[in-house]
Amino acid sequence: MLFGRSAEIAAIDDVISRAREGAGDALVLRGEAGVGKTALLDLAASRGGSMRVLRTTGVEPESDLAFAALHQLLRPVAGLLDTLPEPQREAVRGALGLGGGASGDRFLLAAGVLSLLAEAAAPDGLVCVVDDFQWVDRASADALLFAARRLGTERIAMLLAVRGDAPVKGVPPLRLGGLPEPAAAELLDAAMPPAVKRELVAATGGNPLALREIVRRLGPGQLAGREPLPDPLPGGTQLFGEQVAALPDDARLVALLAAVESDLDLVLRAAGRIGAGRPAPHGLGAAGAAEAGRAALHELEVAGLVRVEGASVRFRHPLIRSAVHEAAAPASRRAAHEALAGLSQGNRRAWHLAAAALGQDESVAAALTETAARARDRGGYGDAATALARAAELTPAPHTRAVRLKDAAMAAWLGGRPGQAESLLAEARDHAGGDRALEMEIAQLRGRFELNSGSAAEAVRILATGDSLDMLADAAEAASYVGDTAAIVEIGRRAAAFPEGFLRDVLAGIGLMLSDGTGYEMLRRALGRTGELTEAAGFLWATAAASYLGEADLGIDLVARAGRVARVSGMVGQLPVVLEFVATGERIAGRLAESQAISEEGLELAREAGYANTVAAHLANLAVLAALRGEEETCRRHAQEALAIAIPHRVGLRAGVAAYALAMLDLGTGRFAAAHDRFTAITAAGPGAGHPTVVWRSTPDRIEAAVGAGDLEAARAALEAYERWSAQAATAESRALLTRCRALVGAGPEKELPDKELPEKELEEALRLHANPYEAARTALLLGERLRRAHRPGEARPHLRAALETFRRAGAEPWARRAHGELRAAGESAEPARGPALDVLTPQELRIAGLVADGLSSKEIAAQLFLSPRTVEYHLYKIYPKLGIGTRTDLARLVVLQKAPVAGGGML
Repeated sequence: MLFGRSAEIAAIDDVISRAREGAGDALVLRGEAGVGKTALLDLAASRGGSMRVLRTTGVEPESDLAFAALHQLLRPVAGLLDTLPEPQREAVRGALGLGGGASGDRFLLAAGVLSLLAEAAAPDGLVCVVDDFQWVDRASADALLFAARRLGTERIAMLLAVRGDAPVKGVPPLRLGGLPEPAAAELLDAAMPPAVKRELVAATGGNPLALREIVRRLGPGQLAGREPLPDPLPGGTQLFGEQVAALPDDARLVALLAAVESDLDLVLRAAGRIGAGRPAPHGLGAAGAAEAGRAALHELEVAGLVRVEGASVRFRHPLIRSAVHEAAAPASRRAAHEALAGLSQGNRRAWHLAAAALGQDESVAAALTETAARARDRGGYGDAATALARAAELTPAPHTRAVRLKDAAMAAWLGGRPGQAESLLAEARDHAGGDRALEMEIAQLRGRFELNSGSAAEAVRILATGDSLDMLADAAEAASYVGDTAAIVEIGRRAAAFPEGFLRDVLAGIGLMLSDGTGYEMLRRALGRTGELTEAAGFLWATAAASYLGEADLGIDLVARAGRVARVSGMVGQLPVVLEFVATGERIAGRLAESQAISEEGLELAREAGYANTVAAHLANLAVLAALRGEEETCRRHAQEALAIAIPHRVGLRAGVAAYALAMLDLGTGRFAAAHDRFTAITAAGPGAGHPTVVWRSTPDRIEAAVGAGDLEAARAALEAYERWSAQAATAESRALLTRCRALVGAGPEKELPDKELPEKELEEALRLHANPYEAARTALLLGERLRRAHRPGEARPHLRAALETFRRAGAEPWARRAHGELRAAGESAEPARGPALDVLTPQELRIAGLVADGLSSKEIAAQLFLSPRTVEYHLYKIYPKLGIGTRTDLARLVVLQKAPVAGGGML
């Protein structure tokens, strides 16, 4: 029975109850040692009824062994691995050492863990319990937290117990304090005087472990209140210090070995080896030493200090382990590690060698480096960083130490620990010793770190010092984020000195386009090589080439290919960045729900990875989406959050998009003067606060705002700039946008036209050219408005109906209201019939529906979206009744009927 924990038990019961009903959740029990976290976890494990229970405990000696905790947790359900999508299955197999292919992608691995837990939850649900989470190895912790934040549709309750202030991101905490006095008093002997009880409870803060252990140490007079209590009362490891000190030598040895190694067989063998090697009179020989080790273990169990669990030996409480460790002399601890190293293999051997080392030792450092490589190959980047950092400490040669520090920094970065990565990289730089090649590698990493999470302008400065084409490409990417045209031009000039090739042509061509407009032949040549591309980064550069040619619709197709490649190739660490551009492309194509889902996914992944500037990118895109839907408060909140990162980090591209969101908010609601002012400010913003691509891509909107505000001079100036930018554009969509802009400027009241119907003809021509249905709807709305005002309502109504239907389908409510108002003014009073209501689906449901229409199975969809197959089936279960259908075939047919074709637009 647990005293004084009714509120905590109710909270745990609530999590388990909701999980049983399919609304999974996670909870962190946080409190000091001995406060009762384990007791509550034990209770939780018994409260699920028929729900399956999976359990593991973090053990400090195993905290550097990648996937140790995950292996213990998932071992009982490893037989379910075959139900997972193949990429997830192979990643989990590799992590658990079951022979799978090592992808090195921690997001893919974590998705596989989530899928396996979801399978384990069938049919009655799952209670997943992890004690001492602060000592769970980083690889396991990362995967479990990824799953914990995504349990909303699973029948899984996850409960984590954490001592102290160890960070657990994204999981709500339940803080445990000491027991209230009445409950704490119930733990004590009923015959104890109330005054003694009150004094003990006050002195221990109601900590149950402290109360029990202190009472065991008190004499009869103290318990009866005749003698004073010790002052101060022991706490922490002192609770067990005397008990440990009183142990015989053999028992103390076995306890020390168990404090640094949990494997029972290794502990007993090491005890035998040390015992056999002792000089007389303690030396017992091999057989005698082995027997003495087993006897000592039995003595520790009888004393209540340890317990044997299968093949492991565990302390009754972690504080006992700490007390044993503190009581041992440093030489004794090193001897224990040395004995264990001699009996261990692989990762355990490396870490025991490192703990036994006195001073630097290259052989030990090399063993740790191999351990890091194994962890890294399985996606355990945090543990790889720890191993490499320790290897660097043990490395005698400065150059090799610098290489290992550099590799540790990269592993920390990929593990989502940017602060640790930057510290390690700074140390690597100090030890580089003038090696130019190594210094450039370090500089390139510094630049990449800055670009993802720091100052993009500083990234340009660092990366521009390089002399390789790859480093110049990184510098150009950074300069593009800043919006620094001069830097892009200079980088392009330097890239032109390299032999002809795809990347060289893109960099040099963009530089020439920005300097004198002559780079289109190079960019065309580069785009002619897209069939040779196999990596997401290449498709992103091809997207940039298309954009600088004014063919943003081609760019949308290329960036979508980048996204597909990134999802299936294990593009380590870069998926959140690629999703920036994929989400933008979907939004510009008018697929607002898909864009929303991708940006929400990208935002979550970017926050987990520590990519602050990618966070800003997804927030800025979400702000534009909110603007198009007319959600003013949401738009302003996302825009301000994006600007709060982008402006101080000098990320002009994302600052420009956030500003664009606010301008579109005004334009969509008919506030033309305010929109015109915002677009003008975007045009004037310099590097770090704005971006030339944002200016170019927003020009059709800027022209519409200027015409609406009556500033025809500004509209004409914007059109002239847009014509220069689009001069080399060859796609139909780019010509459609230019034609629409010309029609808008030509329709101004001050424009003298020989043919009064010329603007209508131009708008009709733009409609014929459009490949992007959303932009076609914008054009149809403008044409319908002009025809109605020219007293031709019958001709206006079909255009207005088409625009209204597209805007409604996209969820662009302000534009739909504008179209509906015009339609009513054109004499159509009845509410136009709505088509099949895909707009009732959530963004995630719409993505899944689209993938079903593409012919993907639930497993294939799960692999793409980092979901479990059961979650995909859950979403389909909700989709069918919403749409009044019953099969995947019906869903695919409905999506095909409404799905927008592959669209144009540009890359903002």
